[in-house]
Amino acid sequence: MKIDLTDTTAGDINKALVQGRRAIGTPAVGMVLTLVIVTDEENAYDALKAAGDASREHPSRTLVVIRRVSRSPRDRTTSRLDAEVRVGADAGTGETVVLRLYGEVVDHADSVVLPLLLPDAPVVVWWPVNAPLDPAGDPLGALAQRRVTDTYAAEQPVRELSARADAYTPGDTDLSWTRITPWRSMLAAALDQVTCEVRAIEVEGEEFNPSCELLAMWLADRLDVPVKRSRSSGPGLTAVRMETTCGPIVLDRADGSLATLSIEGQPARAVALKRRETAELIAEELRRLDPDDTYASALRYGVERLNPAPEPAAAEPEPVAEAAKAPAKKAAARTAKKTPARKAAAK
Repeated sequence: MKIDLTDTTAGDINKALVQGRRAIGTPAVGMVLTLVIVTDEENAYDALKAAGDASREHPSRTLVVIRRVSRSPRDRTTSRLDAEVRVGADAGTGETVVLRLYGEVVDHADSVVLPLLLPDAPVVVWWPVNAPLDPAGDPLGALAQRRVTDTYAAEQPVRELSARADAYTPGDTDLSWTRITPWRSMLAAALDQVTCEVRAIEVEGEEFNPSCELLAMWLADRLDVPVKRSRSSGPGLTAVRMETTCGPIVLDRADGSLATLSIEGQPARAVALKRRETAELIAEELRRLDPDDTYASALRYGVERLNPAPEPAAAEPEPVAEAAKAPAKKAAARTAKKTPARKAAAK
């Protein structure tokens, strides 16, 4: 069921939600959290679809905040709120409210969202694109216990990781980190099977893929060994190679779906390591509402500490004898050039 509201208020939206629940015969509110999605019109459909699929595991009230760009100076000074209320089959297993903000109200989205939050329920804010550099400092992010961003959608993902580390607040997380959960589980399980010391690691993947950087930082932070970050054509992460005292351990995924785990002294085995959809990533993040200390530690390790530049070689010192003769030779050459009469006398 869908209810369209034009030039409305938060009070009218709440009334429409109650009306919709009664119309479909479910007057009780059985949702566990409020998911606030901050996006633009272009990416709203994909974000809504992912949130709807995730709501089957986490029934929630989903509030989609879309800031519309005003086309004229008059429109910029005129505030308006349009809403689309969805309940029942059109909203998965929860409720969905699409909020379109116009004019001055664009800068006060938190005032629109606050009356629509579920009482006594956790709040999660998700920016699929264009996330602020400091999510906790954003007015909408300040309402939430968890703040989800995606550095993969940034123009410069690797530089974005450094900004995230500087502004990290407990409760921040990143879907680029969520994408490597199967990799971290598989590598941890592989190391549990051997009693060896890891000496060096190489992480191979796409050049502008922040998940590769996060996996490399996690390994370097946890194992305290040098980690080399190498590039490949993808898709995504393609391989992790660990040099140990018992031989190499390699997790190779060339096609983005099926990986091969090779451990010295054991037969190679195929493992499922497919690339997951956004709905699966959001569902995983909604399972925990406490701060992710492991992510924080890996993020703060720093991208710049990967692949440290070699120190420049020192210039070889000139032999003492030659260095002493050099000024005299230069002076003699200058003198010879200035006195051509001497050359004639010598002849």
